[in-house]
Amino acid sequence: MSFKIGVDGGGTKTELILVDSAGVVVSRQTAPGCNPSHVGSEMARVIISEALANLRGSHAISHTLLFMAGSPAFWHETAAVLTGFGQVTTAPDSVPVVELATKGRPGLVLHAGTGSFVAARTADGVIHYAGGLGWKLGDPGSAFDLGRRGIAHALLELQGWARPTELSTALQAHLGLTDAISLTRYLYNEVAANAEIARFAPQVIELAQKGCPPAQAALTATLGEMVEQARLVSSRLFAGPAVPCSVSGALLNSPPAVTALRVLAETHAWNVEYFFLTDPPIEGVRRLLLAAG
Repeated sequence: MSFKIGVDGGGTKTELILVDSAGVVVSRQTAPGCNPSHVGSEMARVIISEALANLRGSHAISHTLLFMAGSPAFWHETAAVLTGFGQVTTAPDSVPVVELATKGRPGLVLHAGTGSFVAARTADGVIHYAGGLGWKLGDPGSAFDLGRRGIAHALLELQGWARPTELSTALQAHLGLTDAISLTRYLYNEVAANAEIARFAPQVIELAQKGCPPAQAALTATLGEMVEQARLVSSRLFAGPAVPCSVSGALLNSPPAVTALRVLAETHAWNVEYFFLTDPPIEGVRRLLLAAG
């Protein structure tokens, strides 16, 4: 029996599955995030190579699909030197999300993990993307962008320019530092700072749900920019009745984010019908593995 491997490689974590010829998941593995923009090219190769080898074991692999965050050229070069994993192909990590969300039908997709993107599948089957430009150029709605906004306000609190809230207390506990200068120095100089910024997003979400005003403002601001991107895409590609819009990722499916997205749609008179997805992207990977070969 031959087996296939599917990988969802993101900025925060890397998920891998081994499936048999019927598409049944035989084994799973989770590794650290392997986006080369976050961990560097050398470490990204080490993470994916070790994770693939551990998952494969003694199984004969016919196909390996890598759906990865970061430079497509980097992952294409990395895949070219992998041996023992059958036919290896690469694609952006957005592909399984769109597959899971639309199942081949027309519609919009809003997805947020460490990064974010807006996608649209039109009636001709073509997939269009907006955003997904990475942390340097802005990924509205993403964990990184929400964490960044929350941290920025928390630092103003610690500098004494904004009223102290639970946001600054949460940041101090998150990084184990107490003053604005030390926190700023760490966030600019530490190699893992990008990941730490993204990992602060769940605390911003939690505080927003508890009614913390700056946390709520950070959430509304980042989702507002994401909705603006989505409105631009939908206005150009769709006409007529409400556009089906799948919402993917734990951040966007959190209660305060769901509420904010609904309010933003009403405020902007944006004619969409939301579908909130709870299946993880790795399930989209499994669906694509079934079609491989």
